[in-house]
Amino acid sequence: MFEMHADEVLGVLRDGRPRTKSELAEELGKVRSTISLRLAELIEAGLVTQLQGSTSTKGRAPAMFALATDARIIGAVALTSDSAVVALTDLIGTVLDRRDLEVPEDASLTDLVRLASATLLDLLDGLGRSAGDLVGIGVGVPGPVDPAESAVGEAQRPPANGRHPAVALLQQEFPVRVIVDNEANVATVGEWVESWAELENLIMVTVSARIDAGIIASAGLIRGADGGAGSIGHIRVPVDEPRLCRCGQLGCLETIASGSGLVQTLSSEGRDVHTTDDVVALVRSGDPAAVLAVREAGRALGTVLAGVAATLNPSAIVLGGDVAQVGEPLLAGIREAVYGLSQPLTTNSLRIAIARNLELASIVGASRLVQNSLFGVPRRPVVYYRPEPTPARAYART
Repeated sequence: MFEMHADEVLGVLRDGRPRTKSELAEELGKVRSTISLRLAELIEAGLVTQLQGSTSTKGRAPAMFALATDARIIGAVALTSDSAVVALTDLIGTVLDRRDLEVPEDASLTDLVRLASATLLDLLDGLGRSAGDLVGIGVGVPGPVDPAESAVGEAQRPPANGRHPAVALLQQEFPVRVIVDNEANVATVGEWVESWAELENLIMVTVSARIDAGIIASAGLIRGADGGAGSIGHIRVPVDEPRLCRCGQLGCLETIASGSGLVQTLSSEGRDVHTTDDVVALVRSGDPAAVLAVREAGRALGTVLAGVAATLNPSAIVLGGDVAQVGEPLLAGIREAVYGLSQPLTTNSLRIAIARNLELASIVGASRLVQNSLFGVPRRPVVYYRPEPTPARAYART
């Protein structure tokens, strides 16, 4: 999108702290003339601003430059098997507006992406902005995404063969880069950078209609050779009467511990439940059968996670997704199994907790896909500080 070194300049400024040309040149190891050219290009693109009252006149303080956080907008789309959230954020992921959408049971991925596209236009209109203000769209989708299909798609370059269909569908309306990843990975990145950035090893398990995990190892997201890392919902667990999974196998974890699995369990016991929300409501009401079913689901999930923890030795296992809203009954079952089946070395410093950012993790993660595409993937999560803007300097600082 930009000339050489422009992305590097954005990568330095993305933390929100303003810098002079000299500071940028020193941090990047470039000459000032190169930095000047790149800054001019980024200012023209609306991504960098020279701060008000900042000049380079002799005898005065040198000019300061910062990321123009609100000049351009990022689209964030989080699609799951049974829900959809569409949002607009600024360049550092602050949510400007969002909408939770109702998803028809028979909706295809194409239907969902088209609905998201129309919603993005509506949200832009509500903010008095246009599609031209978008700098990119990050999308989380259910199921594995081949890393080769999540590559950036440019407006000037039609999507390559085999690229994820969501890219082509969105680019019919928005001539910007579109980046797609698995919903669990997207939620994991959002939760990690907002709430657990001090950790280099973390697993986030999304428990909704499906069960998937996002894996952060050595401060990086692990996708696997074909994008299938974290597909723990299809690990078989020992049960007396194994159920048929949607994947065609018998006895998958998902058939017991997912929202749909819990609905099936409680329905068979005569409870009037049809959705994950019904299960959550029943547990919160103190229904003994629901509490027991969720705890048993937690034990089954914990049995699988004990093996995952032994393999990856994470500092934390974080629970997200609709089912995680039940809280302690699910956590108790997971902890019982993980701590009971694991060696002390695996669990000495292991924390098992509900996600701290349940509502916004997927939006933040989808926005971060675009940020990393624009600014480069940082070695450590960039933690943004967002003070109230002042009339003199309306920018984010760290």
